[in-house]
Amino acid sequence: MLSCKLIEKISSVNDLILQGKALEAFDEFYHDDVVMQENNNPECVGKELNRKREEEFFNAITEFRSAKPLKVTVGENITMVEWHFDYTHKDWGIKNYNQIAVQEWKDGKIIKERFYYES
Repeated sequence: MLSCKLIEKISSVNDLILQGKALEAFDEFYHDDVVMQENNNPECVGKELNRKREEEFFNAITEFRSAKPLKVTVGENITMVEWHFDYTHKDWGIKNYNQIAVQEWKDGKIIKERFYYES
């Protein structure tokens, strides 16, 4: 996929996240066969399982203070976003950290996404 199209797509994903519409972004931009992974944890395979996981995450946030994309990089069928997040999670407490999200694209959708952050 041309990198100019990918910058448009990842910008749309980021904009939806910033508007509090991360699940809408997931529905629109993630492939049915998406594989998601947190650091070196086991992969979660398939859109249905990953959407459930995303819902559980967002439902557990008790106070949301900010999210900001710091850097965006686009390559051949790949995008990377460095995010800063600040929120309180019901199980994890106060979280204030940077995270790198790496997305691999196929057929105009995210087929694989891996998150890197200090754990």
